Amino acid sequence: MKQVKGYTILQKQELKELNATGYLLEHDKTKAKVAAIETADDNKVFSIGFRTPPKDSTGVAHIVEHTVLCGSKEFPVKDPFIELAKGSLNTFLNAMTYPDKTVYPVASCNDKDFQNLMHVYMDAVFYPNIYNEEKIFKQEGWHYHLDSVDGPLTYNGVVFNEMKGVFSSPEQLIERKIQQSLYPDTSYGFESGGDPVDIPDLTYEDYLDFHSKYYHPSNSYIYLYGDMDMEEKLTWMDEKYLSHFDYLKVDSEIKPQKAFDKPAEVDAFYSLAEGESDKDKSYISYNAVTGNSLDRDLYIAFQVLNYVLIQGVGAPVKQALVDAGIGSEIISFFEESICQPFFSIIAKNTEVSKKEEFVKIIRGELEKLVKEGINKDSLNAGLNALEFRYREADFGSYPKGLMYGLQMFDSWLYDSEKPFIHISANDTFKRLREKMEEGYFESLIQTYLLDNTHRSVVTAAPKMGLTAEQDRAEAEKCQRYFDTLSREEKENLVRETEELTRYQEEPTPKEDLEKIPLLSREDIGKKALPFSNIEKDLKGTKVLHHDYFTNGIYYIDLYFDIKPLLAEYAPYISLLTSLIGCVDTDVHDKLAFSNEILQNAGDFTFDTLLSRKYKQPKEYKAFMIFRAKVFEEKTEKVFELLDEALKMSHLDDEKRLKEIVSENASALYMRLISAGHSTAVNRALAYRSQMGRYDEAMNGISYYRFLKQLNDNFDEYKDNTIAILKMLMQEIFTKDKMMAGITCAESSYDGFEKAFVKFAEKMPEKTEENANIQPQISFDDIQQNEGFKTAGQVQYVARSGNFVERGIPYHGSYRVVRAMLSYGFLWNEVRVKGGAYGVMCGFASSGEGYFVSYRDPKLAETNETYKKVAEYLRSYEAEEREMTKSIIGTISAVDTPLTPKTKGSRSMGAYFSKMKVEDVQKERDEILSTSVEDIRRAADMVDAILADGKICVLGNEEKVKENAELFGCIETL
Repeated sequence: MKQVKGYTILQKQELKELNATGYLLEHDKTKAKVAAIETADDNKVFSIGFRTPPKDSTGVAHIVEHTVLCGSKEFPVKDPFIELAKGSLNTFLNAMTYPDKTVYPVASCNDKDFQNLMHVYMDAVFYPNIYNEEKIFKQEGWHYHLDSVDGPLTYNGVVFNEMKGVFSSPEQLIERKIQQSLYPDTSYGFESGGDPVDIPDLTYEDYLDFHSKYYHPSNSYIYLYGDMDMEEKLTWMDEKYLSHFDYLKVDSEIKPQKAFDKPAEVDAFYSLAEGESDKDKSYISYNAVTGNSLDRDLYIAFQVLNYVLIQGVGAPVKQALVDAGIGSEIISFFEESICQPFFSIIAKNTEVSKKEEFVKIIRGELEKLVKEGINKDSLNAGLNALEFRYREADFGSYPKGLMYGLQMFDSWLYDSEKPFIHISANDTFKRLREKMEEGYFESLIQTYLLDNTHRSVVTAAPKMGLTAEQDRAEAEKCQRYFDTLSREEKENLVRETEELTRYQEEPTPKEDLEKIPLLSREDIGKKALPFSNIEKDLKGTKVLHHDYFTNGIYYIDLYFDIKPLLAEYAPYISLLTSLIGCVDTDVHDKLAFSNEILQNAGDFTFDTLLSRKYKQPKEYKAFMIFRAKVFEEKTEKVFELLDEALKMSHLDDEKRLKEIVSENASALYMRLISAGHSTAVNRALAYRSQMGRYDEAMNGISYYRFLKQLNDNFDEYKDNTIAILKMLMQEIFTKDKMMAGITCAESSYDGFEKAFVKFAEKMPEKTEENANIQPQISFDDIQQNEGFKTAGQVQYVARSGNFVERGIPYHGSYRVVRAMLSYGFLWNEVRVKGGAYGVMCGFASSGEGYFVSYRDPKLAETNETYKKVAEYLRSYEAEEREMTKSIIGTISAVDTPLTPKTKGSRSMGAYFSKMKVEDVQKERDEILSTSVEDIRRAADMVDAILADGKICVLGNEEKVKENAELFGCIETL
């Protein structure tokens, strides 16, 4: 990059590990900060961020983030974000509020589309419609909702309801309280997302002031990444936006917290659902501030310590706490993306009365590690795991450039001259290996975790009925305000409620919609991506080679058929995946085995996979999978470790089994609650599908109940469980049940084959006859139409059914229908008007279809909205532009850029489901040719889904009970 008019290049840095060149620039007129990374990646990324430290917990930063994307000067549509989601080829499109910053990133592989996305986002942040239309604030933030002068008066708003969902999670609560406990005198002491109690205190005027103060180029951080003409983009930004502003001194400094004279202690409470036991349901945390985010070595070193102390199998601090019975699950995290990072150790499912013992054990173990020295193998394992991840740079479906850009904020936000220090870390890993020999990690423990007084102990205890108490307090607050109003003021509120509804229902004028730039159908690739499945026979074992360049990494998948075992043993199989590699073997104890794995592999895990035959709802395959990612030279060693794990694992270690069962039950419960939409959908799909029932038994509510029953009655069931686990090890891991998948380049394949053949030759050919062992725990607990009561304040409302089984064949246009509903009718009804944070639907080739809401204040109303979908589709009208938009948005989801690993997984998935590239091409052709008539015909498909009448809801206990008529049974989750 040469000198660009309007900017000064401050730094140029070769980022060798990224195969890129980084530039740091400053905009001459406004002092806007710009970082540009030139590289050959065609998945281009743009983001603009602002320092936005909150001064209270009204959520103003979060509400501004939502609302600037609700129309702007050049794009005066009510929801340009949704218009882009519906009609662009974006590979990422979102906005995020953090404790000290707000970031607006977009990504696309299409040059024209990328420019369009940049344009809409720049206009949104600098010239939003929020100054012209207060209803945007009311809809996305909060408003008084009053249907009648007789009441009741309530609060509503998208952010208000989103944060009710966030505040329903005990883990979110304790993480929030930890941050507040460590930084009480700074902006980190407030909730940037907004506390539902405080959100209604935010005035329209204060909200506008926040935007005008912080959303200025002088307070901005602009980021460009990828294969593009950087000079052209920078010139466009200058001429179109930046040069129209003058320099403004913005007081957005992130002030550090002064260190404490003595550690802080904070006690908090969270809500339990009716009928839940409060025994062993508390959380205790030990938290310490660890320097500042500009220390390159510290930044990675504490991620290593996170593994060494807690995360690793058999990690000493975690093991000491578990052995003392402090909690069923010990977790930790290092929060590195704020000005002063902190490290936390948390005991879950414990009692507050154990607080002193908890602290004593942690400090005792830390002192012992400092005195005796940390296990060098553990340090090497932690460093290797981080370095493997760093070099692989595989972020799944997220663009690589996006993740680099977000990580850059960890330093750039606090020192405008240091954007690249954490994404260019080769030297850091080298330095840390040298420092490891000098007692560096032990000194960090002494300095930051033992001697440091800038720390805290935070507890969170359960309180029965707290949600109901909070709901009452909210209703009483509304009622008190309502009682102060005159009749005229009440009539005004009724009118404002009606006006907001009219505003939400009123379509954006066609001429305004056409201002949003749109690609044409000619901009979309017509050809489906092929698969790579080269079938080989290695001495009787089938191997599928997925030929993709992987930069010297083997992605190895071994598949073992488990379908005949599911009916009796599904949850036991799932439990087995958590044990292999995490227990002692004849050769290594669990800590040494874990260290061996991470010193040789980037991944070494077991999981289950259910794969349905394409367009055949009742035919499926089932596997236990072993997954490894490994550099070529370590492959033989990894297979040796796998052989050890499969043949020498101590499955009869009762103490270790109890630890894993208890830990898994705790972690799964939190996952079911936090991803309530997925939980509800998967449960609803299981009502009529055998495969769905097995999936529930291995991953869902059924599996959680199995784990809980085993954990609560361990002495009664342990012998039976151990016998089954041992039998399954012998039944599953045989040569005749195994096939392999390998993703690597053709030129690298021979090294895999040599190591694999050596491993396979040692596998038992077939199972010896095993006596059938009857499980003592039943797992088929699914009833129809369930309402699950939680202690949360919001709902997840799911409906499901199968249209293929009712005679409606699958068609590619259903993918367009999905996108159109998710960002159109359902979005408007459930999110915009209903106040839910999100709503989704899906229609699979198997015929399985669903609708589900996310963090939804409603229940029955959302169910009624689902019933109106078919009617909406039957009367659907759209011009060519609208159809093109929906098709482009659909293809955007289909054409998500794939990493070598995900290309291999996609190819293997096609092989198992018997899907050919011709099937993919046919579906793509049907998407590209979707017409208004196709959309209308989809009404029959939706009718078929809803005809089953299957509903599953996770939600607030009072809401669920109020709608009892919808459910066949109501239970506490």
